[in-house]
Amino acid sequence: MADTKPPLLLFSGSSNPKLAEAVAKALDISLGRVLVDVFNDGERRIEIHDSVRGSHCFILQSPARTDVNDHLMELLLMIRTMKRASAREVTVVMPYHPYARADRKMRSRTPISASDTALIIEACGADRVLSVDLHCGQIQGFYTIPVDNLYASGVFARHFAAMAESFDAPVCVVSPDAGGVARAKIFINGLARLGVEASLALVVKQRASAGVIAETTLVGSENVAGSIALVVDDMLDTCGTLCRCTDELLAAGAVRVYAAASHGLFSKDALDKIANSSLVELIVTDTIPLPEGAPDKIVQLSVASLLADAISCVATGQSVSSLF
Repeated sequence: MADTKPPLLLFSGSSNPKLAEAVAKALDISLGRVLVDVFNDGERRIEIHDSVRGSHCFILQSPARTDVNDHLMELLLMIRTMKRASAREVTVVMPYHPYARADRKMRSRTPISASDTALIIEACGADRVLSVDLHCGQIQGFYTIPVDNLYASGVFARHFAAMAESFDAPVCVVSPDAGGVARAKIFINGLARLGVEASLALVVKQRASAGVIAETTLVGSENVAGSIALVVDDMLDTCGTLCRCTDELLAAGAVRVYAAASHGLFSKDALDKIANSSLVELIVTDTIPLPEGAPDKIVQLSVASLLADAISCVATGQSVSSLF
């Protein structure tokens, strides 16, 4: 009997074409041909120039920063275009999930925007979603279709493990908030597999309002004192939390402070804050393109191989969890 597996086609939106090209290269395929343009009135124009009939189509789009809503609309139109063109399956590869921080009602009469975004994507016909380091795990439950949450911790662990020989002090992994402890533990386990032992500390913060921190408390200061602190987070926006966390760790006796975050949003004056901070190095991935003018202490690592492996697993029916 002939193989009935649908061919794999990878298409890119306009949000992160460089990452899409790197993923296609890792898969040893060419990107699908698509025209993504803007009409004079600002509406998105989409034309798919390859036949997708009977194919398993993967759309890589990472809506973020000031174009988040345009990129999201672009993604929705691409999904609908492929479904109308008889694609067998459409998997959305969304390394950064938009509106992820609005995962619950903080007060009366406010939307749960992460859930509403999931409803729209699913209603447009997406059959599956691949993402990287979702801000909170419950976002997977906002969908009724499968959602694979990939972890960039392995990318970070390999980077810091390669530097470990030059470290002149014990390593302490720090979560900048209580919600990130699980992520920090995954990172610690990744370091351990590479022969680097690390302790754990966390910073508990209380916000006065969105983006404004009223108070922070360091838990595990005995692990921080005399150590090289590695702060691990999922996303960086204005970077106020990270800079304040860095100062607090140094005040608690940390020898040096490094940081790693999956998604670098870098809103407002975030780049200036990082440039003027006491951080030695900040690692981010390419889920979101690095803005122009980023200081040298910001290093970008690629998750292209991770995404390519996950896409290959989905396309061939293998377990995605085997990647971890």
